[in-house]
Amino acid sequence: MPREEFKRVKKNGYDELWFKAGPQKVVIISKQNNFFIESITLFSYIFCAFLLVAGIFWLLNISLRARFSKEKIRYHWQLSIRNQIHGTVIFVSVLSFLVIGVATILFFINRYENSNREKLSRVIHVMENEVRGSLSELAVAEEVVQVNDPMYSERLERIIDKISEIHAVDVNLYDLEGNLQISSLPLPYSKGVISKKMDPTAYYHLNTKKEVQFFKEEKIGKLDFISNYVPVIDATGREYAYLNIPYFTSQSKLQEEIANFLVTIINLNAFIFLIAGIIALFITNRITRSFSFISEKMKAVNLGKHNEAINWNRDDEIGELVKEYNKMVGKLDASAEVLARSEREGAWREMARQVAHEIKNPLTPMKLSLQYLQKSIASKSPNVEELTSNVAKTLVEQIEHLNHIAGEFGQFANIGNPKQEIFNLNEVIRQVTLLHAVDDRIHISMNLPEKPVTINADRTHINRLFTNLILNALQAVPSERNVQISIDEKLNESNVLIKIKDNGNGISEAVRSKIFTPNFTTKTSGTGLGLAMCKGIVEQAKGYIWFETEAGVGTTFFVDLPLHQVK
Repeated sequence: MPREEFKRVKKNGYDELWFKAGPQKVVIISKQNNFFIESITLFSYIFCAFLLVAGIFWLLNISLRARFSKEKIRYHWQLSIRNQIHGTVIFVSVLSFLVIGVATILFFINRYENSNREKLSRVIHVMENEVRGSLSELAVAEEVVQVNDPMYSERLERIIDKISEIHAVDVNLYDLEGNLQISSLPLPYSKGVISKKMDPTAYYHLNTKKEVQFFKEEKIGKLDFISNYVPVIDATGREYAYLNIPYFTSQSKLQEEIANFLVTIINLNAFIFLIAGIIALFITNRITRSFSFISEKMKAVNLGKHNEAINWNRDDEIGELVKEYNKMVGKLDASAEVLARSEREGAWREMARQVAHEIKNPLTPMKLSLQYLQKSIASKSPNVEELTSNVAKTLVEQIEHLNHIAGEFGQFANIGNPKQEIFNLNEVIRQVTLLHAVDDRIHISMNLPEKPVTINADRTHINRLFTNLILNALQAVPSERNVQISIDEKLNESNVLIKIKDNGNGISEAVRSKIFTPNFTTKTSGTGLGLAMCKGIVEQAKGYIWFETEAGVGTTFFVDLPLHQVK
């Protein structure tokens, strides 16, 4: 007896609630403790709901990104190897869950129907024997038993109720015309919910086809149940009644058993999904790690350096891929060596041709001048002294030209040997533009920030870079037009972008791809090394150079250089 009105007790895996209903009366409500199973079930439902919501959001994301276009959806539907393996493992798990679930539920239904039929068959034959014996006891000597005889209907009803109570089933007794005579559950028949006539199909099978037993699936509203019908036969083998047992609890028990099975299989498959996902993650990481390693090696392949082969100890499909990669690298290194040698020889030949051409140009007038002077001396021309002075002047000019050529080739060769220092870029740009400020035909506008813009590069190279770019801009403008050059500067966190724009005629589309090529020039004179040198200087400073041009409007060169970062 609990001292308080309510008391909670946990005992033998059950939770009990004790309620003191009176001085000597206690009401106990007992429930099995299923906390662990309920927790697992809750987790399983949440996990399955999460997978469903994630799948829906994934489909919506693809549809929105593709704007509901079938072709774009098909493109976005393409999965990576990692996602394909994940999806395959999860799909196999889901498919096995569905197959096992459907097969097991069908097995449950079939087994339950067979079990119910066997149970009803046993019970109805026992009851048929009891009913036959009871009816025989009620029969008048040598008179035919009729279940609708009022002499024994009351006693027969008591016998039917007793048999129904003993076997815990409902019993209906019909006469040979199919009319209900006795029922252990008369209320549905008296209220008109169920017809008092025997099921026509069952009556046909028992009365006409003379079957000894017939099962019939029947329905009352939404309630499905199974009924068993047998004829009641006397000692002479003559039928005098039909016995029916409706089994109302069959469907509810089957649904409860299926529900319990589904809960169990959902719990198990939730963990199977987790384990499958972890296994799939491990497998995909192992496979994609190998592909990523090979991909990084492929990205590092460079014609200008030695490419390392990949060491792979396993003899598998990836090993075959590695073998082919190593063969390719070997062939590539050999081809790169041949190509590099050919390029070096070609470069030297081109350089030799260019140098010879540039040197030959001033040598020709020098030779002609000396020959003319030699002829004048031999003929004792009276103006030999004046002629000698002119020849000397010509020789000096041509020697200066040769010196300029040698200087340009020397500067181009020295780009690869920078002397790094930290300096203010704007100071260099202003010094370069001052050289051209005295010419009235030239107008240079600068939009540079007041604060210092420091970079880490070779100051001499940067000075030469902007000198060449400004000279190139000046030479791009026709002589009959005033020169308008604008220099703008834009800063961000790590870089500075310099724009040098002219008002020349622009660069024709045919030569745009060759602008930064050594020895290429659109002018009648010059070595063609200016812009190639600019590109080399910018790349040596870890920057970028490019241009935009429009015919008749002008050209803009862009130089992007990294700023010096103070640590």
